[in-house]
Amino acid sequence: MSSVSQPPAPPKIFSARRRAAVRQRMQALQTRANAARWLAEDRVEDVLDRLSFLRHQPKRALVMGDDGGALAPALAAQGVEVTLADVTARGGVLALNEEAPWPVNGFDLIVSLGTLDTVNDLPGALIHMRHALAPGGLALISMMAAGSLPVLRSIMLAADGERPAARLHPAVDVRSGAQLLQRVGLANPVADARGLDVRFGALGALVGDLRAQGLGAVLKDTAPTLGKQAYARALAAFAEAADEAGRVTEHFEILTLSGWRA
Repeated sequence: MSSVSQPPAPPKIFSARRRAAVRQRMQALQTRANAARWLAEDRVEDVLDRLSFLRHQPKRALVMGDDGGALAPALAAQGVEVTLADVTARGGVLALNEEAPWPVNGFDLIVSLGTLDTVNDLPGALIHMRHALAPGGLALISMMAAGSLPVLRSIMLAADGERPAARLHPAVDVRSGAQLLQRVGLANPVADARGLDVRFGALGALVGDLRAQGLGAVLKDTAPTLGKQAYARALAAFAEAADEAGRVTEHFEILTLSGWRA
């Protein structure tokens, strides 16, 4: 008797437990008045600009990753019925595992702001997203793209010395993003990237902004903690990369994927 072979399971790069913990910590930090929100603000502005350009006026939207709390009110002000979802089960928000079949569907718009960067089965998550769209519905996904955080990567390499450890996440580039959209069956797929440069006066400020915006490491295989000597090398590398004002310009490459359910 012949048997049908199953496709291999996706590699486990990220830890679901650490992913949820990082988002819970970020949500707690975002309650502070001075929390870093520049990434969320940039993403929300981009989504609203795209919807205006496309002249897409959804009636029902599902939004994941609205960490600054700005997108949902903006859509609601346009008469959109908004459902908020997150991997964490916090009050009033739909708990949603993107890598499993979604318990809701029929949305004219689904927006993911930085929540799909750290799923192990990205094609599967996009397929579940497509199934949750109504015919003619639009998916908009914002992710950190390949090429992000070059300064921090070089600093961590300098800190680790002869024994470099995996500390920063792998990321999708524009070409791979476009191929993913086609693979999962979204119509009129578009993948593009834009750069965002941010200046920091200290390594601690850079790391603090990343943590406050849910960009902490969630790799399954954790890297060893930096010891005193390694941390001193990291501070020296930051100082070496700084300009005359003592500030470092870090680069963030933001990938946006969009497609429609036919």
